[in-house]
Amino acid sequence: MAKYNLAKSTLWLVVSEIIFNLSGYIIHAFVGRILGPSDYGRYGLVVTLTTMVIILIGNGIPTAMAKYISEVFETNPSMVLAIKKKAVLLQSILIGSVTLLFFLSAPLISRALGDPSLTPLFRISTLIIPAFAMASFYFSYYTGLHKFNLQSILKTLRSIFKVLAIVGLAWVFSVEGSIVGFALAAFFVFLIAFAFDQLKYTRDLKKSAKSQNLNSQAHFETKKLLNYAWQIILFFLAYELLISIDLYLVKGILRDDHLTGIYNAALTVGRLPYYIFYALTIMLLPVISRTTSANDINSTRGIINQSMRIMIILLVPAVILMAKFAEPIINIFYSSTYGEAALPMSILAYGVGFLTIFYVMSFVLNGAGKTKITMWISIFGVVLNTILNYILIKQYALVGSAVATTITSFVIMLAILYYIHTFFGKFIGIRSIMNISAAGLLMYFVSFFFSEGKFVFIIWSVILFALYLLMLYVFKEVTKKDFEYVKKMVSRKKEENLKEELSNKKATI
Repeated sequence: MAKYNLAKSTLWLVVSEIIFNLSGYIIHAFVGRILGPSDYGRYGLVVTLTTMVIILIGNGIPTAMAKYISEVFETNPSMVLAIKKKAVLLQSILIGSVTLLFFLSAPLISRALGDPSLTPLFRISTLIIPAFAMASFYFSYYTGLHKFNLQSILKTLRSIFKVLAIVGLAWVFSVEGSIVGFALAAFFVFLIAFAFDQLKYTRDLKKSAKSQNLNSQAHFETKKLLNYAWQIILFFLAYELLISIDLYLVKGILRDDHLTGIYNAALTVGRLPYYIFYALTIMLLPVISRTTSANDINSTRGIINQSMRIMIILLVPAVILMAKFAEPIINIFYSSTYGEAALPMSILAYGVGFLTIFYVMSFVLNGAGKTKITMWISIFGVVLNTILNYILIKQYALVGSAVATTITSFVIMLAILYYIHTFFGKFIGIRSIMNISAAGLLMYFVSFFFSEGKFVFIIWSVILFALYLLMLYVFKEVTKKDFEYVKKMVSRKKEENLKEELSNKKATI
C-alpha cells in the first residue's frame, strides 16, 4: 500500500468527476434552450437509452480486464499485453454485435415508445455505442495500469469536448447534430487515449518484457475474462434497477406526471454526493485486485481503512447539509416550482449516503473477485426496494418512496459491510465512527439556528462544515498532519514520507 497514494489520486479523480458532472449541467442548460422542449426531450430520450445500453452491457469485459491487469502490471508486462489483446477481441465482438442489433432494432424501439419518427435519431445514435465503448475501454485499461492522473486528464478533456461538440453541433444541425456531438466527444477522447498507449505505454511494456526475458507470446484464458465479466454485467444491471425502480414505481402507481417530475428532481439533486464519490470506485477495484492477488491482507485492510475514513468524514456533512437545506438547493437547481421535492429529497439524502457506501464498498469485493456477493446483494436490493415502494407509495406517495429507498439502501449497506468485515476483518475503528457521528450530530443540531435563504445557505454550509472539522480536530480524529498532508497533496509535492504517514495512519484508526 505504501506505493500508492490513494488520497492524492482520489482528489484528482474527484475534481475531474465534478468537472464532468458540471459539464453535463452546462450541456443540458444550453441544449435545452437551443433545441426547445420538444426536441430537447427527444435528444434526452435517445441519448439516455443508447448510453444505458453501452454502460450496462459494455462495461463487463473492460472491468474484468482492469482487474486482471492490475494484478500483474508490475511483475509481468507481457501478460498485460496478452490480457489487453484478449479483451480487445472479446469487446470488439460484443460491441460490434450490440451496435448492429441496436441499428436494426431502431424501428422496433421507436414503435415501442409510441413515436416512429424517432427511428432516424436512434440510428444516428448508434454511433455513440462504438465511440463510447472505445473511450471507456481505454479508461478501464489505464485503471488497470493505475494511471489515475492520466484518467483525470482524459475525463476532463472529455468534459470539454462534450460541451463544444454537443452544444456546437446542436446550434448548427439541431437534434441530429447534438447526438452526433455526443459520439464525436467520446471518439476524440479515444484517439488521445490510443495515442498515449501506442506512443508510450505499449512500448514501455514491450521493453520491460524484453528486459526481463519474459515470453512475448503470453497466453491468458478467455474463460477468466468472461466469467468475471458476466457477473459484473449482472451487478451493473441489478444496481441500475435498484437506483431507478423507485422513480418508475412512482410513475406507475401514482400515474401523475407532475409528481413523477417532482420526485425525479429530488432524486437527481439528492444523488450529487454519490456522483462525487464515484471516483473512489475507479481506484479501489484495481488496487484491491493487486493486494488480494498477492495475499497482502494488511495492505488490503489499510486501503479499506483509508478509503472508508475519507469517504465517511466527507459524506456525513454532505448528507446532513443536503437534508437540512433541501429546499433552497432544489430552488437553485429547478426553481420554486419544484418546492414539493424538498421533503422527499431531505429523506433521500440519507438514503444516498447509505447507497454511496454500498456502491464504493462493492468495488472492494469486486476487486477481490467476490463479484457474486455484490451481484446477489444488488438483486436482493431490487426486490426489497420494489416491495417497500409498492407498499409505502400507496400510503404516503413521494415521501413513502423516499423512505422505502432509504430503508433499502441502509439494509444493503449493512450487508456489504458485513461481508467486508468477514473477508478483511476490522476496517474502521469504533472510536473514529463515534467521533465522526458526534461531530455530525452537533453540526445537525446547530444547523437549526441558521436560516434557509436561497443563497445565504451556502455561507451557512461553509460555516457548519468548518465547525464539523473543528470538532473532529478537537476529538483528534483530524490532526495537523492531515491538514499538512492535504496542503502538500494539492500542491502536488512528491514527498515519499507522505506515503509512509498515510500507510501508518491505519494504526490510529
